[in-house]
Formats: sequence, structure tokens, C-alpha cells
Amino acid sequence: MMNGYLQLNGDLLEHELADSEAAVPDAIWTSLREEAANQLSSEPFLARLYGSILGAPRFEDALADTLVRRLSTPSFPPADLKSVLLEPLLAGRSIADAARADLSAVVERDPASGRLLEPFLCFKGYAAIQTHRLTHWFWTAGRIGFALYLQSRSSEVFQTDIHPGAHIGKGVFLDHATGFVAGETVVIEDNVSILHGVTLGGTGTEKTDRHPKIRTGVLIGAGAQVIGNIEIGAYSRIAAGSFVTQPIPPRCTAVGVPARIIKGAGTDCPAKTMDETLAQGTYESFNYVI
Repeated sequence: MMNGYLQLNGDLLEHELADSEAAVPDAIWTSLREEAANQLSSEPFLARLYGSILGAPRFEDALADTLVRRLSTPSFPPADLKSVLLEPLLAGRSIADAARADLSAVVERDPASGRLLEPFLCFKGYAAIQTHRLTHWFWTAGRIGFALYLQSRSSEVFQTDIHPGAHIGKGVFLDHATGFVAGETVVIEDNVSILHGVTLGGTGTEKTDRHPKIRTGVLIGAGAQVIGNIEIGAYSRIAAGSFVTQPIPPRCTAVGVPARIIKGAGTDCPAKTMDETLAQGTYESFNYVI
């Protein structure tokens, strides 16, 4: 362990840069704490905010504190809500590890973010995904009432609507977040990037597997509508504003209303490059509308 000292609200606080529970160095947690410590002196009015990181014993507690700050209500005060949210965070490593991967994805893919601190504390896309991870845990544990309550509260605060049943992988970047909708049987695999105003919706009224399956490395542009139990192939792109109702093969681009398929996705992993441009003459059209 490495000890240090920080000045917070005039009080000298001793803290430790903790290792992970598995005794493996936790680079994300260490970097996040260092960023908060460095920022504290230049933004004293945000001391309480940074203190939620510096005073936390581990990443999981800091994440719970951050979500509680935004989701608590007079009828569900912070202390009560935190105790409930910590349950899934401490039940295993998968949720917190996915949250770390999501945080790295924001910094890697968003040119407006140069460090971990702001996405962790302020970006509603990141917060919405982490809240969904907890909501999904309660849903699969059979605690349907609390899952729906937390989902509803998240929708109010973050302007997203993600059904508790949806499956979301790790390394997911939800940019801006406003207006994002994902239905009950949606599957989003690892390392996917999604912009604002996207709908992953169902069709019909039957209670079946009725929502899209988004495979690894996909980039979905702002305002795109993907409807039905269809597969969006790995490392493909859906252009902004497109309307997609049929499957998209891997490493292709879907563009237009209704969408047509264009061979090629611009880069090897569109979700990481965030390249939404359609260069003239670069792609070969499949010459059919979907």
C-alpha cells in the first residue's frame, strides 16, 4: 500500500491508494484517485465531489456514491440507496470490472474527455450504463419491483430508457446519451459505441425475443432506429439517422431510410475510431435496400 496526505475542507485526511481485492494493481482506481487529488486544489468548491473518490476505500464505493448523488430522492435517501446499490457491486467482480472498461472507453473514444475524472463524476451516458448494470442484476435476481423503480429513476435523471432485461457487455461508450432507448431483449456485446437518440426497439405485441442484437465493435450513429430481432454484425456501422429493420452483415455500413447496405465499415473497429464519415467512392454498394 502507498500512503499519502490530502487537504480537504481544511482537514488533513490520510488515504491509501488501495490495491484491488485480488491483489492485482488497479490502474483505473489509482489514476482516478490521483486525478481527484490533483484537481482538488484548483477546484475547492468541488471538494465534496472529489472527496467522494478520495474518501472511498475502493472503486465500487466511489461508483455507488457517484450514482447515489444523482439518483437519491427524499423518499429514498442517500444512505439507504447506497446500501442497496453496493449489494450487486460487491456480489462479484463483473459489474465493477465492466464499469472500469466503460470508463476507459470514454477516454479512448471521446475527444472531449482527456481523463477519467469528468466521465466518472459528470457524464450521464457513463452513469446511465452503470445504473443499468445494477438494474439488470436486480432484474435477474428476481427483484423486479426495485429493478423497475431504479430504471424509472434513471430514465428521469439521465434521459435514457434501458429496460432492466437488456444485456450490455463491457467497454460500452454511450455518447451524450439523451434519447437512447433499449428494449427488454436487446443484447449489446463488448466494445460498442452508441450516440444519442438511438432506438433499439421491438416490433409487434407478442412477448418474444423481439429486439436487436448488437455484436462486438459496432458503431451506431445519432438518431438511428434499429427495429426487431435482427443482428447487427461485428465491426459494422449504422449511419446517423438510418432506419434498419433487417440484419446487417459484419464489417458493413447501413445508411439511409430505409437503410441500404454498403460493403466496408471504414475502419477495422468503428466503435473505437468513432469514424462516421462516408468517403465518396470508398465503399462498394450491395445494391439492395433493407
